[in-house]
Amino acid sequence: MTKKATGKYFIDFWDVLKKTAKRWNDADPFRQSAIIAFYAIFSLPALLVIIITIAGYAFGEEAIEGKLSGQIAEMLGADAAEMVELMVANAAKTEASNLMMIVGIAILIFGSTTVFIQLQKSLNRIWGVRPIPEKAWLKYLKDRLFSFGIILVIGFLLLISLVVTSTLTIFSDLIKQYVPEVFMVGFHLINIVASLSIIATLFAMMFKILPDAIIRWKSVWKGAFLTAVLFEIGKYGISIYFGKADPASMYGAAGSIILILLWISYVCMILFFGAEFTKQYAIKFGFGIIPSASAELVDRRLDDPYELE
Repeated sequence: MTKKATGKYFIDFWDVLKKTAKRWNDADPFRQSAIIAFYAIFSLPALLVIIITIAGYAFGEEAIEGKLSGQIAEMLGADAAEMVELMVANAAKTEASNLMMIVGIAILIFGSTTVFIQLQKSLNRIWGVRPIPEKAWLKYLKDRLFSFGIILVIGFLLLISLVVTSTLTIFSDLIKQYVPEVFMVGFHLINIVASLSIIATLFAMMFKILPDAIIRWKSVWKGAFLTAVLFEIGKYGISIYFGKADPASMYGAAGSIILILLWISYVCMILFFGAEFTKQYAIKFGFGIIPSASAELVDRRLDDPYELE
């Protein structure tokens, strides 16, 4: 790529970022995030039970629960982590009879996929597509199946994350007594890159699978990586804010739930920004977004990038 072409690319990229910020703000992300957070509170127990069960086959459910609890405590505090543990424990209770066990599993699957169905609607709204009404019943089943697939991916990625983290930790402990401290920075960087890659993969799966649209992987990965970077930056920023400001203190017993709602809302706003960026990037650089076979285009401006000027 020539120097002139490189300069034009960065100018176009900056233009994409500006349009992304404007369109994201116009789409009322605070309201959309609040809606997703509401559904997520009801889906969270079932979602975590399934994820813990999947990843627990390799490391044991107690180890996975401890890992998740530690992450939540680090970001939201010990009270929020304890609240989530209680929610998971209650959701994981099963009845003795086979019939009630089957019913319980069905409820877990339905509850865990509900939040992704709502997330899909928000992504469809951002990308300007909607399902064709005549195929609604078939699409409903497909959406539930795809949403459950996303949950399986989350469990698998959590498993990979634990394997990578554990391997790096063990290797780091073995060699740190033989190498200068400055070389250990490299292991921390590898850990950060690995974590970022796993999170970006999760966002990429959401952008590619959930919406009723067909979009090239190149655009998806660009948006997923940006979303992952913003997520990591925001994760540390909001954990510091929660630790200093303690916004849950004014809500008393409901404080932990409020913190979880705030955190989910924030993550959704980051996700929507990444989705809007993916859309604008696809339009600007000529890859485009088209509706899937069971959907139709509702934002005709997607067909002509110049109409977005």
